[in-house]
Amino acid sequence: MSVFDTSYEAFIQEHTRKRKGERLRRLLEGHGHAERLFLKQVWWRALGEFLYLHPEFEVKDFRDGTRYIDFAYMRQGLKLAIEIDGYATHASEISRTQFSDGLIRQNHLMIDGWKVLRFSYDDVKNRPRMCEQIILQFIGKYFSEQHKEQDQYGELRIIEQTICRLALSHGKAISPRHVSEHLQFGIKKSRNILHQMKEKQLLVPAVEGQQRIRCYHLHPRVAAQMVR
Repeated sequence: MSVFDTSYEAFIQEHTRKRKGERLRRLLEGHGHAERLFLKQVWWRALGEFLYLHPEFEVKDFRDGTRYIDFAYMRQGLKLAIEIDGYATHASEISRTQFSDGLIRQNHLMIDGWKVLRFSYDDVKNRPRMCEQIILQFIGKYFSEQHKEQDQYGELRIIEQTICRLALSHGKAISPRHVSEHLQFGIKKSRNILHQMKEKQLLVPAVEGQQRIRCYHLHPRVAAQMVR
């Protein structure tokens, strides 16, 4: 069993234990193939964990009823609703009233302070890298503005976590070009991020003494923490 499979089973079991009644039924019946594929193809590759993520999350709607969103990511004041939309469901199997109701539902989520990201099943299946980049760009942008570092080796920003995993999996020195291709950032922005990570001693230059650093390795202490 892969690391993802083990973590996924633990994730679902944790939320199953916490629920009962309609909330439990919704999790067992509403969380299906598309949602699991999103977690495997997109979320896990982007973040490598399920912390702060809630499947089939219950929200109160504008008519004082109950609705469920596929995933809620709730962290330090951020409320992010993530929906996985199947083409058939939204294009041919719903009425005009249901279509309009879905738009109103999204509007009210946003009025209630939710951010909303929506992905088609086809993109999750066939273009997961693009979906992964959107997740990383959104969360990285939010927490680069909101989150202050706890300490030198404390909780890293989302983007820094991703670059550390990239460096570890790459096995060789990484350059601004690698970061640019992986995160779809410009070369200048990628170079600045790597420089900041060097200043925090998260990365070290691949070649000492160069006036202009072109490539980096993980700092040995960071690498040791990540492979524990």
